Amino acid sequence: MLHRLGIFTTRHARAVLLVTVLLLAGAAVLGVSAFGKLAGGGFDDPGSESSRAATQLADSFDGQADLVFVVDAGRAVDDPGAAQAGTDLTRRIAAEPDLTGVASYWTTKAPAMKSADGTKALVVASTSSSDDDARADITDRLINTYGGEQAGLKVDIGGEAGVNHDVSGQVGRDLAVAEAIAVPIILALLVLAFGSLVAALLPLAVGVIAIFGTFAELSVLGSVTDVSIYAINLTTALGLGLAIDYALLMVSRYREELAKIPDSAADPRAASHAAVIRTVETAGRTIVFSALTVAVALAALLVFPLFFLRSFAYAGIGVIVIAMVGALVVLPSLLTVLGPRVNAGRLPWLKGAPKTVAPFWGRLAGLAMRRPALVALPVVAGLLLLATPLLHVEFGTPDDRVLPTTATSRVVGDALRDDFGSDDTNAVELVSTGAVETSAVRSYAENLSRLPHVVRVESAAGAFVSGAQAGPANPRLTADGIQQLSVVTEADTRSAEARALVDSARALPGPGEFLVGGTTARFMDSQEAIGSRLPLAGGLIALTTFVLLFLFTGSLLQPLRALLLNVVGLSATLGAMVLVFQDGWLSGWLGFTPLPLDTSMLVLLFCITFGLSMDYEVFVLSRIKEQHDEGVALRDSVTTGLARSGRIVSMAAVILSVSFFAFGTSSVSFIQLFGIGSGLAVLIDATLIRGVLVPTALRLLGSRAWWSPPPLRALHTRIGLTESTPNA
Repeated sequence: MLHRLGIFTTRHARAVLLVTVLLLAGAAVLGVSAFGKLAGGGFDDPGSESSRAATQLADSFDGQADLVFVVDAGRAVDDPGAAQAGTDLTRRIAAEPDLTGVASYWTTKAPAMKSADGTKALVVASTSSSDDDARADITDRLINTYGGEQAGLKVDIGGEAGVNHDVSGQVGRDLAVAEAIAVPIILALLVLAFGSLVAALLPLAVGVIAIFGTFAELSVLGSVTDVSIYAINLTTALGLGLAIDYALLMVSRYREELAKIPDSAADPRAASHAAVIRTVETAGRTIVFSALTVAVALAALLVFPLFFLRSFAYAGIGVIVIAMVGALVVLPSLLTVLGPRVNAGRLPWLKGAPKTVAPFWGRLAGLAMRRPALVALPVVAGLLLLATPLLHVEFGTPDDRVLPTTATSRVVGDALRDDFGSDDTNAVELVSTGAVETSAVRSYAENLSRLPHVVRVESAAGAFVSGAQAGPANPRLTADGIQQLSVVTEADTRSAEARALVDSARALPGPGEFLVGGTTARFMDSQEAIGSRLPLAGGLIALTTFVLLFLFTGSLLQPLRALLLNVVGLSATLGAMVLVFQDGWLSGWLGFTPLPLDTSMLVLLFCITFGLSMDYEVFVLSRIKEQHDEGVALRDSVTTGLARSGRIVSMAAVILSVSFFAFGTSSVSFIQLFGIGSGLAVLIDATLIRGVLVPTALRLLGSRAWWSPPPLRALHTRIGLTESTPNA
């Protein structure tokens, strides 16, 4: 199959390039529209109880307050002048057509809406739109209108809508900075890696095809389903990274084949075409399996109901497939047209064609095989030690504390935690699914108010504290028989006490069916949605990777060895992320607040880095197996395979890690975690795993490394994708 593809691309190279240019232009036009179709958020399970509660609250009431105005009067908020200014501000906000449920301390006199020192007060409201883009536009306008100084009052705007606004804006600015840092470094590294200016441009061509093709795919998907705006980040980083990986592999192999052509060849053009065909047969096979292993790792994200995670599967699978097609079809066409001119623009200090073999990696593999215990045990011990912080990992979801302390919504969040006795906007919200008499709600509210860590319960039957009525009824908490109860708690939304309160509220019998929602409930339901599907996702990754590596190698032990080493390397990376982002190592230098780790981002980090690890596994194993199939002894096949693939893997890893590490400059902590974690995982895998532990494991396995029972060996012979035998 790949042999025929190689022949096709060499015979129709210019036609392939012309069609590619036309398709790329169409993809670029369509892809630009993707940015207006993608959405923020996506961290909640749409089928969970908390999501159903949010929908019911939005349909029957004003929804949950997602905008919080912290108003600093600079003096007592009850001072006549401050009170008049606060009342006027509340009236102006309430007149906004895009807001509902506007309430403030000056209109309700609720004690919880005044700070402990009496100088700050709250105004809360709900955005009326359920559309993420519309809500973002509303929030942006309100911040520009009411933020800052207002008639002697200082106003900071936060809440859920404010946090989303600040995170989206900060991520956009940070990405521009990251790209400004990474792109020049990557371009310089590409020239060094390929050894010539012309060859260095080839991965950029494949990367542009992969990125714009995926943007077009996301534009189509964004028209029919929810797709996260953050999928754009993965598209650009992974598209360029895979393009570099595949181009390094193809160009390196093409140069090897060109070097075999004698200077006295009768038809150099035909010989060059044969080199392209052979490159597609060999390196192309590696790329096919590499792309499939990365794709199946990301496909596991589809089992999660959170569209934040599913979106990365859409983007990741798309960019992988398009990059693979670009590497197998467009890149050979470019090599056919260029021929030996692929080495044009050679760096002045290079003599002859750039080297494709790295003796250092061969020597390192030889040392690992001669002294497996001496070399491997310190590496394994170090990786396991780095993984030990996973034993005390804590999980969470993003809130305002992922932002720098200067961000407006972070200022609001800190004020709510530090200056106010309780945060009504993070109350546990209960709503009935059907009509319930107000008189029947009283005993239910009394029982809820007796639960631990409850400050008070607001309801249409009255306000209750510790089982006794402490305030008047709130008629706004009933509509057409639907009842809402707001359980205000002193516990932090991420705390065990808040989670226990949600469990108790859900277990407490009520006068009809009540749904429990709010910030803590959403966090718990999100964790449940991810945790309950993790075994399925992990099983699918392990099974599909095992099958693919069996088809690639014909061995049962090689897939097991690869899975085990990947788990060791990724555990070390995740352990390091616990040390840094949860325990706070380097937090002062990186400028973030240590928090429990974002579960969604950890799952994403695992799937992406697992796929990239298997990408490098296939690169290395393909050259080792090639030597093995030619009858070369185990030690020689491993050392030669590492010498021929080590430079490709190490250079690809360095370039890709630069792209990821650039995200570490972000001011949003979960973006920092993703970038630093991905970059670290790539470097650990390309050096310690591929350079040390793979040769050691193969040395320990010996001839058994390629074992499989006769029936499976026969199956592999029939359906495994193998390289064509080189022509004499």
